[in-house]
Amino acid sequence: MIRLFVALDFPADVRERLAGLAGGVPGARWTESENLHLTLRFIGEVPDDTAADIDAALAEIAAPGFDLVLDGVGIYGSARNARILWAGVERSEALSHLQSKVESALVRCGLPPEERKFSPHVTLARLKDAPKDRLGRFLEDRGLFRAGPVRIDHFTLYRSHLGKGGAVYEALREYGLG
Repeated sequence: MIRLFVALDFPADVRERLAGLAGGVPGARWTESENLHLTLRFIGEVPDDTAADIDAALAEIAAPGFDLVLDGVGIYGSARNARILWAGVERSEALSHLQSKVESALVRCGLPPEERKFSPHVTLARLKDAPKDRLGRFLEDRGLFRAGPVRIDHFTLYRSHLGKGGAVYEALREYGLG
């Protein structure tokens, strides 16, 4: 079995800007700079032969490259019980189009359709018992964050290795956009 997801990665300078947002929130487990990405579709555990089918299906996707702008920060969960701290993404038809093509390719491989609505974001931190006032201050201080436009010319199939220190991501293959 292999644990997979499909994502957009960012150039080092953008990852550094995102990582620079970290700090000031007790109880936050910050995402390492090299792991910052935008998930197009989490796949989960699949047999190795299914992984080969997924790779072949993703390789058939034809979509244009596009520019993406990261915009703002927010949380998933309530202020009292926030779980994820994220950087947002400016609305992008090209991004939605690519995500839809990825989803269709994976469903054709026999994977069940994703039930959650696509909500593009970059996970900055996972939260546990973050103080509401500190979280509020973080959102206020960094709410005007913007980065980009970032040229997106490929998407990537990743393998996720789970361990005691958190997940380690391994890029298996990049698929060009053009």
